[in-house]
Order: sequence, then structure tokens, then C-alpha cells
Amino acid sequence: MFLMARNALSRLQDQSMHMQQATATQSHQKQTSDFHDKYGNAVLASGATFCIAVRAYTATQTGTEWILSPVGSITPKEWRDQ
Repeated sequence: MFLMARNALSRLQDQSMHMQQATATQSHQKQTSDFHDKYGNAVLASGATFCIAVRAYTATQTGTEWILSPVGSITPKEWRDQ
């Protein structure tokens, strides 16, 4: 029984060592570059630029009257006695 347990334990240790070596080599090697590696920063920068440009145009050129605070523009109605 002792020999079978010792044999199983050594096999588990060997398997875990092989798995650690495989994950270490896989994490250091990048096989091919994907879309995000090639164009990720450019897409992010162009998207941010587009959003800022649209917001700047909307805020300055559309003629929208921005009412940021209702203070002074809303007057209370008189109470009616019933």
C-alpha cells in the first residue's frame, strides 16, 4: 500500500512540474499579434477624438440654449383661494 501511495505521489509531482513548465513557456511566448495589438491604441485614440469633436460641435454650433440652472427662470404661480 505504501509503495502505491508513493508512486501516485511522485506521478502527481511530475505532472504538476510539467504543467508549471508548460504554462511558463506559454506565458512568455506570443505566437502572433492580433488585431488589438496592431490597431488597439489607434482605434482608442480615434474614438476619443471623434467623441470630443462631436461634443464640442454640439456645444458650440447647434444653437442650443443650455439652461443649466432653473433658478430665476421658473416663477411660482399664485395660490388660488377655493
